[in-house]
Amino acid sequence: MMSFPKPDVSQFLRTFSIEDFAVSPDEKQLVFSTNLSGKYNLWAMDLPNIFPYPLTTIDQSCQALMYDKQSQFIIAGFDYDGNENTQFYGIPLKGGVMKEIVYHENTRNFQPFLSEDGKKLYYTSSKENPSYLNSYCLHLETGEETKVLEGNGGASYLISQSPDESSFLYLKMFANTYMLMYAKRGDEDILLTPPTDKQHTVSDGVFVSDSVIYLLTDYEADFTYLASYNLDTHEFKKIKEIENEGFSSLQYDKERKLLYIASEKGVEDHLYEYNLENGEWNQLKTPASVIEKLVVTKSGTLYLLGRGATNPRNIYKKVEDEWVSLTNYTVPGVEKYDMVEPDVITYPSYDGLEIEALFFKAKKENDNGEIIFWPHGGPQASERKFFRASFQFMLNQGFSIFAPNFRGSSGYGLEFMKMVEGDWGYGPRLDNVAGLDWLIDNGYTEKGNILLMGGSYGGYMALLLHGRHADYFKAVVDIFGPSDLFSFIQSVPEDWKPIMDQWVGNPEKDREKLIEYSPITYLETMTKPMLVIQGANDPRVVKEESDQIVKALQEKGRDVEYMLLEDEGHGFSKKENEIAVYQKILSFFNQFIGVKV
Repeated sequence: MMSFPKPDVSQFLRTFSIEDFAVSPDEKQLVFSTNLSGKYNLWAMDLPNIFPYPLTTIDQSCQALMYDKQSQFIIAGFDYDGNENTQFYGIPLKGGVMKEIVYHENTRNFQPFLSEDGKKLYYTSSKENPSYLNSYCLHLETGEETKVLEGNGGASYLISQSPDESSFLYLKMFANTYMLMYAKRGDEDILLTPPTDKQHTVSDGVFVSDSVIYLLTDYEADFTYLASYNLDTHEFKKIKEIENEGFSSLQYDKERKLLYIASEKGVEDHLYEYNLENGEWNQLKTPASVIEKLVVTKSGTLYLLGRGATNPRNIYKKVEDEWVSLTNYTVPGVEKYDMVEPDVITYPSYDGLEIEALFFKAKKENDNGEIIFWPHGGPQASERKFFRASFQFMLNQGFSIFAPNFRGSSGYGLEFMKMVEGDWGYGPRLDNVAGLDWLIDNGYTEKGNILLMGGSYGGYMALLLHGRHADYFKAVVDIFGPSDLFSFIQSVPEDWKPIMDQWVGNPEKDREKLIEYSPITYLETMTKPMLVIQGANDPRVVKEESDQIVKALQEKGRDVEYMLLEDEGHGFSKKENEIAVYQKILSFFNQFIGVKV
C-alpha cells in the first residue's frame, strides 16, 4: 500500500469558508459567498445539482445576500478591502455585469429587505445621519427613494415589514446589552416590551400576521426567551424560556405557522421548532455545533449554515428528519481524527465567578509542550465550538490553545455580558489571569513560559496582559487590538460612538480609569518579544492604534515586529493574507519552543 507524508501545515490554512447564502424563492438556485478562489466571490448551485459555478470575480466580502421575489436576480452587498462601507448591487442569476442599486460613497449600508411584492427595497444607511442612521425605501423600477425612519437617540435599524405593509419593525441600539424594538404603525412608534428603567435587549422579531409579532428578549430576565406582542391589544406575553439558554435568532414558516428558533447555551447552539397553532415545542437535531444562519423557504424547506470545532462552515438542507450537506468543505488532505475537539472546563476567578473555557490540547504525537493563551474578541462575544483554521493549524504544529470566556462574554446571560461594560481592563483581565493560574496550578505549563495571542478586543487584552502581567509570558502576538482607549473611542465608526460611554467609558468622566485600562500606559513593562498585525483599512480598530504602540515600543528598543496588510480591514478576507499572517505567527512562536524564561 502506498504511504503518504504527513499533511503540510499550510493545508489547514487552505480551508475554504462560506460567509453567507440565500435560496431563490422557487428553490431552483442557491447562491453563497465563498473564498473558493482564495478571495471571496459569489458562487451558485442549480438545485438539486450541487456543483458550484462562479457569479462574480470582484474578490470582495459579501455583507448582505438575497433574491428578488420572482427569482429573477440577486441583490448583494459588498464593501471594498474590508472598509465596511457596504453598497448594494443587482446581479444576474448566471453572473455578469453588476448593477448599482444603492451606492453612496463612504457610507455604511445595512439590513436590506424587500417588500411583499418585491418592488421596493428597504435599507438602513449612515448617509445623512452617520451617528443614528436613517432607513429608506427605494422603488426598484422608478428609482424613487423616500425616508421611512429617522434614527435618534440610538442607532436605529429597520428589520422587517408587516404582510400588509402597514407597519415596520425597527431596533434602536443604545448598547450591546440595551436594544429596544419598536413597531412603526403610521405615525405611532410602539415599544414592544413593557416600559422599564432596567436595561434589556430585543435581538430579533418577526410578523406572523399584520398585528402579531414574535420577538426574542431578555426583558425582566437574564437569558433571552420567546415572547409575543399584539399591536391591536398592546399585550406583551412571554411564550417560552429555557433555563440558562438564550434564544438568538428567529425564522418564520408562514405557510405552516412554524417558528424556528436558534439558541446559545455556552459554547454550543441548539435549534427548536414551535408550532403557533397547537403550541407544540420540539428540539431538532442539528448538523453543526454552531448555527450561523437559518433560511426557511415557501415550501417549508429548512436550510442551515453552520460549523463545528473540526468542521468548517457548510450549508445543509433538512430532508425529513435528516440534514443533507449541500457543500462539503473540509480541511484539504486532513482527516477529522487529525484535528482536535476542545475540552470544556470551568475555573473560579479572583472573586469566585465561574469562568468557562475551551482547552484545545495538541495530540500527543504533535505536542511540543507549548500553550497559546487566547483571549477572544468582542468583548461581548465568546469562544465557541466552531472551526478556526488557525487553531487547527497551530494544534497540528504541537501548540495547545486555552481560550477562556471571561466576564462580558455572550452566551451566559445578560448580567454576565454586562460585566465588561465600563470595565474593559479590570474584571476581564483578572479572569484571564485566573485562567493562566489554572493552567499553571494544574501542571500544564509554568509561569513565564506561556505564549499570548489575541485579535480585536483579544488583541487589546494581549497588550494589556503583556503590560501588567509580563512575567507570565515569553512572547506576545497582537492582531488589530486597540492600544489606547482614548484614541480608540474617538476613531470608531460614527454609529458606534453613541454607545461608547457605556461600553468603554467617557474620556472626561472616566479619564483615570481609561488611563489605567489602556495598554499604552504600560510601555515600561512590555518587555517580551512582540508581533503586531494590522489591516490598513480597518474601520473598527484603525491603523493608528497599532502604529502608535509599535512606534513607542521601538523607540524604547523593544523587540517588536510589525506586519501591515494594505488590503485588509478587521479580519482576513483574502486567503493569501491569512496564510501569510499565520505562517508569520508560526515562525515567530517557533523561536520560543522549549525556551524557559
